[in-house]
Amino acid sequence: MTATPSPRPLSARSTWHLGANAPVVAWLAATVVVAVAHREIPASTWLLVHMTLLGAVTNAVCVWSAHFADALLRRRVTPASRRWQAARLVVLNVGVVTTVTGMVTSRWTATLVGAVLVGLAVAAHAVTLWLQSRSALAPRFLVCVRFYVAAGTLLPLGAALGVLLARGGAATGWHVRLVLAHAGLNLLGFVGLTVLGTLVTLWPTMLRTAMDATAPRAAGRTLALMLAGLAFGAGGALVGVRAVAAAGVLVYVGGVVVSLVPMVTSARRRPPSSFATWSTAAATTWLVGSLATLVVLLLVSPTWEVVATRVGALVAPLVGGFAAQLVLGALTYLVPVVLGGGPATVRATGARLESGAVVRVVVANGGLLLFVLPGSSTLAALASIAALVALASFLPVLGLALRDHRRARRTVAAGGDLPRAAEPAPPRRPTGALVAGVSVLLLVVAGATALDPPVRPATSAAATGAEPAGVTPTGRTTTVAIETRDMTFIPSQITVPAGDRLVLTITNTDTTTVHDLALDTGHHSGRIGVGETVTLDVGVVDRTIEGWCTIVGHKQSGMRLTIVPTGVPTATVGGHPGHATAGTGQPTASAAADIDLSRAPAPGFEARDPRVAPATDEKVHRITLEVTDQLTEVAPGVTQTLWTFGGSAPGPVIRGKVGDRFEITLVNDGSIGHSIDFHAGALAPDEPMRTIAPGETLTYRFTATRSGIWMYHCSTAPMSAHIANGMMGAVVIDPPDLAPVDHELVLVQSEMYLGPQGGEVDAERVGSGHPDLVVFNGYADGYLHDPVEVRAGDRVRVWVLAAGPNVGSSFHVVGGQFDTVFHEGAYRLRPGGAEQGGAQALGLTVAQGGFVELELPEAGTYPFVTHVMSDAERGARGAFVVAP
Repeated sequence: MTATPSPRPLSARSTWHLGANAPVVAWLAATVVVAVAHREIPASTWLLVHMTLLGAVTNAVCVWSAHFADALLRRRVTPASRRWQAARLVVLNVGVVTTVTGMVTSRWTATLVGAVLVGLAVAAHAVTLWLQSRSALAPRFLVCVRFYVAAGTLLPLGAALGVLLARGGAATGWHVRLVLAHAGLNLLGFVGLTVLGTLVTLWPTMLRTAMDATAPRAAGRTLALMLAGLAFGAGGALVGVRAVAAAGVLVYVGGVVVSLVPMVTSARRRPPSSFATWSTAAATTWLVGSLATLVVLLLVSPTWEVVATRVGALVAPLVGGFAAQLVLGALTYLVPVVLGGGPATVRATGARLESGAVVRVVVANGGLLLFVLPGSSTLAALASIAALVALASFLPVLGLALRDHRRARRTVAAGGDLPRAAEPAPPRRPTGALVAGVSVLLLVVAGATALDPPVRPATSAAATGAEPAGVTPTGRTTTVAIETRDMTFIPSQITVPAGDRLVLTITNTDTTTVHDLALDTGHHSGRIGVGETVTLDVGVVDRTIEGWCTIVGHKQSGMRLTIVPTGVPTATVGGHPGHATAGTGQPTASAAADIDLSRAPAPGFEARDPRVAPATDEKVHRITLEVTDQLTEVAPGVTQTLWTFGGSAPGPVIRGKVGDRFEITLVNDGSIGHSIDFHAGALAPDEPMRTIAPGETLTYRFTATRSGIWMYHCSTAPMSAHIANGMMGAVVIDPPDLAPVDHELVLVQSEMYLGPQGGEVDAERVGSGHPDLVVFNGYADGYLHDPVEVRAGDRVRVWVLAAGPNVGSSFHVVGGQFDTVFHEGAYRLRPGGAEQGGAQALGLTVAQGGFVELELPEAGTYPFVTHVMSDAERGARGAFVVAP
C-alpha cells in the first residue's frame, strides 16, 4: 500500500501570507456572524461597521500595502522585517479586540486603550514605509508608497475622534460632525488613499494589460487632491460649516476621478472579465456615487441635525459596497499569486476563487442597490440578506480554493501532472449567469411584495369592477399628494369630483416615525418608512371615504383622512356598510376574550426574577437598551407583541447611587419610532428624549442627584399606547446609607389593554381607561404561580413602581405589616419611632414609587396585592412562601 505523499512545502512568502491574512478572514467571518444574529447582540450596527473596517479592512491594508511597497521599492524582505511586521499586526488586532470589547460592554477606558493600540500599530506601519521609501531604488512608483504613508498618518487622527465619540456627551449636531470627520479620516483617508494608491499598478495587472502611461503622473495629482479634500472635508465638519465640508468632499471626488481616467483607459483596452475586476469596478462606483450623494446631502440639509437623519443611508454603500467588496475582489486575485505552486496550481486555485463570479457580483450589488433605494422595510430586509449571502460566499469559496491548492501541491509532490489548462477562449458574454443573478433579485422583489403588498385587496366598486351606485365614471384621474407628518395627514380632507379615479401619492415627511394609510374601502398603502413615497390607487370615488393610520395609537392621535366627492347625489354621500376589511385598523377580536386567570401557565413556567442586586461602587454606568418587538405571553394562553427595552417588558432594572452618572445608548431595532425618558435625570428633553426611527441610535446621559425609584418610559406619541405595550421600566437610586437586607425585590405594576392574540396594544382600549390585565413585572398572577421564597424572620425590602399608564397601586402584603415606608424620595415611617407605628399599604399614583420593608414572622404563604381589589383580580397578585 502506497502512502499518500505530503504536499510540497509552501514557500516562506506563501506561509507568511497565509498567517498574515488569517485575521482578515477571521474578522470577515465574525462580521457575518454578527450580521446574522444582530438583533441579539448589543451595539450590532456599530459592530458590523467596525468589524468590517477596523478589523478586516485595516488588517488587509497593513498586510498588502507592506507587500506592494516591498515590490514597488524592490526591497528585499528579511526575517527581521517579517518579525517587526508580525509584531505590528499582533498589536493591531489586540487593539481592535479591546476597542470592540469596550464598546460592547460600554467601558470607555477599554475603548481608549484599544484605539491607542490601533493608532500606534498603524503609525508604526506608516513610519516603516516612510523610512523604506527614503532609500528607494525605483522612484517611478514612489508616489504609490506615499499614498500608504499618508494613509497611515491619518488613521491615528481618526481613531482619536472615535475615542471622543465613544466618550459621548455631544449634542446631535456636534455628534454628526464628529462622525463625518472620523469617517472621513479613517474610511476616505486610511482606506481610500490606500486603495487608490494600490490600484495604480494592481488594476492593469488584474486586467492582464499594460498600465496606461499617464497613470503615475495622474496618481501624483490624485494624492494632492484627495489630501486637500480630506483637509477641507474634515475641517469643515469640525468647525460646523456644511458648505466647506461639501467642497472638501467634492475635491476628494475630483481626485478619485483623476485616478480613474487611466483605469478606464486600461479597461477599454481589456474589459473586466473576472470576479476580481468586476468587484473592484463596482466598489469604485459605489465610492464615487456615495460621495456625490454626500455632497448633495451636505448642501441641501438645513442643519447638522438633518444631516444626522440622512447620512446613515450611506453606511451600507460605503462599508459593504466599497470597502468590503474591494477587499474581496483584491484577495480573489492576490491569494493564488502569493500561494504560488507553479502556473498550473495558480490557475487551479484562481479558477476556484472565480466560482459563480457573475451571480455573486450581480446579487451583491443588485441587493445593495435594492436596499438603499426607497422601498418597503421588507424589501430592504430581503435585499440585505441576499447581498450578505453573496458577499459572504467568498469565505466558503476561499476554503475550497485552499483545499484545491493543497491537492495540487500533493499531486506535484507525487510526480504527477496537473491537467493542462486549455488556451483561453475568446471572451463570451456570461448570459446564463447574468440571468441567474437577476432572477435572484427578482425573487427578492417578488417575496417582498408578497409579504408586504403595497395595496391590499379592496371591496369598493372600483376594485370589484361594479358600477358605482348613482355615479357615472368620468374617465378622468385626479392625483393628490399627501404628507404624513406630526401625527396628521396633510391635507386631512380631500375633495374630488364624483366619478373621477383618485390616485394618492403619499410621502412620509416625518423624520422618525413609520406611518401608513388605510381606507374604509379596504385599500391599504402598506407601511411607509421615513422619507418614503408610495402611490395608492383608490379607484372611482362614488361616496365619502374615511381613512386613518393603522400604526398603534396614531389614529387616536388624530391621523385621520376624509375623501369627499363633489357633485354626488345626497343618498350616496355617506359610507357604504360592509366596506371595512380586516387588517386595515377596524376593530378586531381582542385577546381579552381568552383571559382565564384560573388557568395555570404551561409546565416549566418561571416568573421574572424580581430580586435586584445591591448597587455597586461603579460611578459611571454605561448601558445599551435595544428596542425590539417581542411576542410575549402575558397571562396563561394570552400573547401580545410587546415593544420592549432590552428584550423585556418592563425593561431591565437599572441601579445606582446618588451622584452616579448614567450613559444609556438607545438602539431602535423595532418596527416604528421610539424614544426614552428617564425621570431619574433632570435635563432639557429636546435632544435626549427625541423619537428615533428604526435603525437609529441615541445616547441619553444624566446624573442621579436624588434618591428614589424612578420610572423610565417611551415618550413617543401616543405615549399611553407605548407605555401600555411594554415600554417602561425602573431606575433605583439608593438613598444614602441604605441598610442591607436579606431579600430585595423590584415590582413594576402596569396595565395591559389587549389587542388580538399575538397582536399589539389596543389604543382605543387604553383611551377608555379600563384595563384587561393589571400585572406585576409583566405577567398576570405570575408570582402566584411562581411565588417568592424567603425564610421566617428574613428582612424583605420591596421597591414598587406604579408605571401605569392609567392606574396607580396600593401595595399590600396579606398577613404582613410594614415597619419602614420610603415614598417618593423620603422616609414616611422608620422602625423605633415613639409612635411605634406601622403601615399596611404603600399608596402610589401613576409614575410614583417607593419601597417598604417588613419581616414575615412565621412559616406560611403571604399573598401580596394591589389593594385596589378590582385591579388585583385582573392579575396584580403574587405571594411570598415563607419557610421556617
